[in-house]
Amino acid sequence: MRADAERSRRRILDAARDVFLERGLDAPLDLIVRRAGVGPATLYRRYADREALVRDLTGDLLSRLEAAAHQAAREEGDAYDAVRRFVHAAADLRMGAVIPVLLERLVVDQELIESRTRTSGALDDLIHAAHESGRLRPEVGAGDLILLSIRLSRPLPGGLSRLDADGTLLHRHLDLALDGLTTQAAPAPAPTPAPAPGEPLTFADLVTAADRPNTTD
Repeated sequence: MRADAERSRRRILDAARDVFLERGLDAPLDLIVRRAGVGPATLYRRYADREALVRDLTGDLLSRLEAAAHQAAREEGDAYDAVRRFVHAAADLRMGAVIPVLLERLVVDQELIESRTRTSGALDDLIHAAHESGRLRPEVGAGDLILLSIRLSRPLPGGLSRLDADGTLLHRHLDLALDGLTTQAAPAPAPTPAPAPGEPLTFADLVTAADRPNTTD
């Protein structure tokens, strides 16, 4: 029963993240229910109001971000590669896009403060290790990475959004930006950087996407 409840919670939170990002915090909760594929009673039994859902979603995202930082540090042999992996993991969680939306109505309590502190500490450890390795530019801080992620993760406007329906373009631009944060100091011979995902975008690509009518579900 606990496993079933946790699976339902995960579906609700993932749906809420996407719906709030697409429609804003005043989006109908019934839309979240349909997106999650659960019954209305499942959501309303767990969350007394919209604010409770926003709070749980924020705490969940912070916990997943902390876990991503620890996993990157544990599994990557190079400290700078761990930073890159963390930034891409945060993008997959859509953190940079959704957190600014949630902050509009978030009531921060002690539990969230503690979760935020743990997440910040895990990210600071990644940054410190990358600085110590000599591969991350010394003037780059955790705040720079967070704001970079926010800037690049926001949904593209109008018809441009169809250019990145699967997130490939976001990860391409993250790779291009992250390449500018490294000192390129690496053990000789330096590894050849992996090509950024996706294809180069032309100005014509942007014009074509922007001019096409935008349709939503």
